[in-house]
Amino acid sequence: MMSTLSNRLNQYRIMWVFVFFDLPTETKKNRRDATRFRKNLIEDGFAMMQFSIYVRHCNSRENADVHQRRVKAVLPPKGQVIMFCLTDKQFGMMEFYKGEVESKRPDVPQQLELF
Repeated sequence: MMSTLSNRLNQYRIMWVFVFFDLPTETKKNRRDATRFRKNLIEDGFAMMQFSIYVRHCNSRENADVHQRRVKAVLPPKGQVIMFCLTDKQFGMMEFYKGEVESKRPDVPQQLELF
């Protein structure tokens, strides 16, 4: 019983930090700033979830606060950045959908032969 309670509590203690951004890329400086921002996110342990959406797993709210401060320290001068946290429980309730990618059918069907 204690492990079940502990597991439930961890689902509310573990955090996911999300960073959404829309950065200008019209000039060379804008592109450099956007690239630098993405590289800083990756160096801090964020992973790309979708284009311009990065996520990082944190063991606690305090750890999430540290990473949020790091993101704030490297904000680009132009563009829009949105940052928020979800608990592990909330993250687990997300639903992901991915449509099929159209591709050309191969001329010869591939078959697996078993002997």
